[in-house]
Amino acid sequence: MTIDEITDFVEGLGGVLAVRPAPGDGTPEISWGDTFFSYAPDGVPPKATQPFATIVTKDYPGDERSRLDRPDTFRVNVAAGRDTFSEWTGHAPREPAPEDDPSVTDTVIAHPVYGSVGWLAVVNPGGRTDEAVRRLLREAHHLARVRHERRTGSAPSS
Repeated sequence: MTIDEITDFVEGLGGVLAVRPAPGDGTPEISWGDTFFSYAPDGVPPKATQPFATIVTKDYPGDERSRLDRPDTFRVNVAAGRDTFSEWTGHAPREPAPEDDPSVTDTVIAHPVYGSVGWLAVVNPGGRTDEAVRRLLREAHHLARVRHERRTGSAPSS
């Protein structure tokens, strides 16, 4: 899976706003080149919610063990929710667990920084995780849509 394939897939889920920070747009330099996906059917960036998924192309401070500084390396991060997180990891988000190697590729793992709040991650998704990443992104999109509808009082969409 490429960054473009993932981006096209997520945008095709409907109501998705993909933000791609770049030089000159007022965003922090560290975020340039990354992509942040929010459920925003009106196209307005939500002010009170986090993205439901991200693609990062570099190590962030405190997350250097992911080794995203390797050539052609990126990570998909997904707000999986408690149940899906537990299904993939075998434990609840806040429970202690064996530490995964955050640099391993094409494997679903607890996010190295945000796993405690139910995020999963995949470095360089490929043949082993293609379908899993799509499923995780669909589920995260659904959860974000439900939260949006609850917050705004809008009717559920199919």
